[in-house]
Order: sequence, then structure tokens, then C-alpha cells
Amino acid sequence: MPQRTTCTLSDGTEVPIFTVQTLIIGSGAAALNCAEHLWEMGVRDLAIATDNLGGGTSNNSGSDKQTYYKVGIFGDTPDSPLDFAKALTGGGMCHGDIAYCEALGSAPEFFHLVRNGVPFPSNRYGAYVGYKTDHDPRQRATSAGPKTSMFMFGKSLVNVRRQGTPIFDGHEVIALLTAGTADEKRVIGALACVLPPDPPSSRRGVNGLALVLFSAENVVMATGGPGELYAESVYPHGQIGNHGMALEIGAKANNLSESQYGLASIGYRWNLSGTYQQVVPAYFSVDEAGNTRHFLNDYHDTMRREATNIFLKGYQWPFHAARLQNQGSSLVDIAVYNERQAGRRVYMDFMRNPASDGGATASMSEAAHATPLEAFSLDNMEDEAVTYLQRSGALQRTPYERLAHMNQPSIDLYAEHGVDLREPLEIAVCAQHNNGGLVGNLWWESNIRHLFPIGELNGSHGVRPGGSALNAGQVGGLRAATYIANVYTGRPLEPRQFLAVAAPQVERELAKIKQMLSSRSGVDSDGLRKDIQARMSRHAAFVRSVSGVAQAVEEARRQWAEVKAKGVRADGPDGL
Repeated sequence: MPQRTTCTLSDGTEVPIFTVQTLIIGSGAAALNCAEHLWEMGVRDLAIATDNLGGGTSNNSGSDKQTYYKVGIFGDTPDSPLDFAKALTGGGMCHGDIAYCEALGSAPEFFHLVRNGVPFPSNRYGAYVGYKTDHDPRQRATSAGPKTSMFMFGKSLVNVRRQGTPIFDGHEVIALLTAGTADEKRVIGALACVLPPDPPSSRRGVNGLALVLFSAENVVMATGGPGELYAESVYPHGQIGNHGMALEIGAKANNLSESQYGLASIGYRWNLSGTYQQVVPAYFSVDEAGNTRHFLNDYHDTMRREATNIFLKGYQWPFHAARLQNQGSSLVDIAVYNERQAGRRVYMDFMRNPASDGGATASMSEAAHATPLEAFSLDNMEDEAVTYLQRSGALQRTPYERLAHMNQPSIDLYAEHGVDLREPLEIAVCAQHNNGGLVGNLWWESNIRHLFPIGELNGSHGVRPGGSALNAGQVGGLRAATYIANVYTGRPLEPRQFLAVAAPQVERELAKIKQMLSSRSGVDSDGLRKDIQARMSRHAAFVRSVSGVAQAVEEARRQWAEVKAKGVRADGPDGL
């Protein structure tokens, strides 16, 4: 357990200080992987601080067959780390040297997961056979099913607990503490808020909040993506990302504007890729009066093209502008977006095949086809779709029956959360993953020395093959652990030295907290959050315009000026 002392803040509140060689912030698959490797490399003086163990994206998200992207390791398909790196950089925004590190680390990290017990499928020879995913020139992808990242999280947590690494659960890190300036600036620890219900209210200070200080030689940040930035998001609720905490101390970022978007259910948040689309369900929308229409018919000349595009959304799931050409599959995303922008709710229907007529009401009929498309038929699609369904034996009458035949667990998963896929499923095009983030070098170290952003927080991703982000998080954890264990082996500052540098920073944070909890005239935090989310989904999602972005920037600047002038109002600890 980290060494514990206490200090007294200016208002008389006693705050514990935990001194630890390496502090890991976050508790997802990347964070736990890094903790595993540090322990394996002999670093025992480490701890994890997390606001909610098990509440992150890794343990609460997935898709029909959540993909892990690795270098080819089966059969006679030739592959190499350099070819793998070229695939990662092919879509842009991913540095070649980092991609090469991820390529070299992909096989070791994949087999680390296998040893942990993640049930990746293999044949009787022991080969981990792959399949082709989006932006994948080969068949490098593998999957342990819809809960791949959940398995990664769970198996790693077992190891971390077995190793005895302390986990400070319910500790929301709210500030990074630094020493030095310019190129010599480095992180020296963090300030955390202890979330209810522990400790008891009788021990609380700062208007009912309890604070904790960590003095650390190294800080690994693995706090995920900015899921709560958007109103329409498939991230689990509560994923704020903590980018601002790092940017505030001068950490550099890149590609922050680049996120990945795709079709997802919005009641129970889940990606609708893979067989959810390959069974070719019907799409329809409903207006306020209850009128329905099959809006995809407005965007396609033939049912053959429309049905094929629905099928292709299975493995062309992310929206991609290039797939708008020649009635490509991303037309489906645009169509869904337009319906929702017009105030209509959109659904996928697994009990019905795509309808040949628009089903438009009189007020909508001008936009619909004057004559219906040809009737849907399973053999009236492009050869790629027809062959796939035939080989899968998925020729049943309804999409639901085809889904049950090909992938019953995809139905069971929704049932676990009280959703019956025999009922229409409300959907939207949702933010799913941030392809940018904080800058990191070959060892995943930020420009702020001793700070290591890993996982989705690291800006290495770019537009690249599906499943590569899971590999990036694992390799990033390994690289950061390797550097810390072999280079950054010094001791953290002793409490007296630490406080001499950190105290002014802590007092500033304390003043902010007091202002937020005591203000009656500040900007309402709930309203501020909703305004930001609505603006981001309206102007900064996968459909953007120069005028819209300019308007959004101006609105954000006015809002920021108001916040600086009035402060932010929160009703209590939960309001933060």
C-alpha cells in the first residue's frame, strides 16, 4: 500500500497524501494491462485511482463481434509488422513509427490476452484464424464475441487483484500537479475527489467534499474518450475522457476533431454492426403524428442497391465520406441523420424485410419515389451479400430468424438489458470512438514528462482498421510500463517537498470547488452540459459545414466568456 501522510489545507481541512512511484488513473482494459506489466517487470510501488471500477468503456461496450486487430499469425497468408503498420497509417493521422510499435507489439499482447483467458477462437491446430474487418487489406481481425473488451477487462482485473495492486475506487482525479516550466515541465502527482458514499460525511471538508492527494514519480492516464461530449453517443454514460485536465497543464493534443461515428441503438447503447446489418432488417421512421415511412427508398434507385447497402453496413459500419459515392453504404448513415434532423424517430425492424414502397404520408410524398422499388428478395442483392448469406445458411423468412440462426448471442445480449429485438429498435448515428487525443512519443509519454496517456486518450489512432484501438491500448500499456520500469525508476517527492510545489496548485483547485458549490448566480452546470452536447451533435459530428462550425465556435466562445465572468453553479458534490 502507498505510504500515507496528511496535510492541512488553508481552510483547516485535513487531506491524506499517498506517495507512490507510479499512479495509474483509470481502470479500463488499457489501464489494467499497464498495471499488470509494471508488476511483472518488478514495479511493486504502484496504485490505481478510478472514479468507478468497472464503469468504463471497456467493460460496458461492444458490438456484434467486437474485433481485436493483430498481425497475421495463421495459415499461408503472408504478413509482416511493416505491412501491418502501413495498414494503420493508410487512413491518415497515425504516425508511422508509432504504428510500427503497435505492429511489433500486437502478437505479444494478443497472446498475453490469450494467456489471461480471453476466449479468442482457435482451430484444432491452435491457429487463431482471422477475418477481414473495415479498412483491413488482409484477414487480421479476431473476436471473442460481442463482449471482447469486457473479457479483456475482467481477466486483467483478476490478475491485478491477484498481484495485490491497490485500487482507489470512487476517486475522481480532478487535477494533475506539475513542477518545472516549458520543456522541463513534469507531472508530480494528482488531486482526487472522493465520491460518495465513502468516506462518511463527518470526515468531509470543502463543503462536503473529501479530497485526496497523490504524490507520484509517474502518472499513467487511461481515462478513455470524450463520450459525454455528444448528445448522440454510444459510449457508456459517464465517459468524460479527462482530456481537459491534461490540456490545462500544457499537454499537447492532435486530431481531436477526428471521431468515429456509426449506427447504434440509443436506449440501450450498443453498436449495430456485423450480423445486425447483414441479416438486412427494415429501416423506418415515425413522425410526431405517428406516420411511418421507409425513408431509405428515397436514397436508392433500386431495392437491390438498398438491401446490399444495409448488408454492407455490417463491416462497413463506421461512416466514411468515400462510401457516399455511387450510392455507397454510408448513404444509410446520411439518411438516418436527415430523418432525425427533421424531427422524426428512426428504427430498425428485425421482424420485417425492407419495404419496396416509401410508405410516405401525403405531406412526405414529394420526397418519395413516384413508383415503388422492386420487391425485396434475398437473391436480389449484390453477389457479395447473396453468397455470404447462402454460405451461412441464413435464408430464413425474416431478419430476426436469420439473426437467430447466425448469431443468437446478439439477440441474447439485448435481452440481458430488457430489450426484445422482435420490437422495433430506435437508432441514431452516434459518436463511438475518438481517433485523436493527447500526443505521445514512441513510449506513449506526453510532452509533459513522466505523464503517459494510453488507450483512447492517446491520440495515436487515426482512421484505421476496426479493432486496432483495442490493440493500441494493450501495446501502449506495455510500452509505458517498459519505459517506467527501466528508465523512470526514481522515487517520488517526499511529502514535504511535494507540498512545497503542489500546495499553490491545490489551493487554486480548492477555490474553484468552493466557488462552484457556493455560487447562486453562476452558469448552471447541467444546462451547460446539455448545451455543449447538443451543439456538438448538431455541428461537430459526422456531418459538418463551414458555416455551422463557425456558428458553433462563436456560441462556445460566448458561453466560455459567461463561465469566466459568472463561474459555474453546482448544487452539490453530485453536480460536479
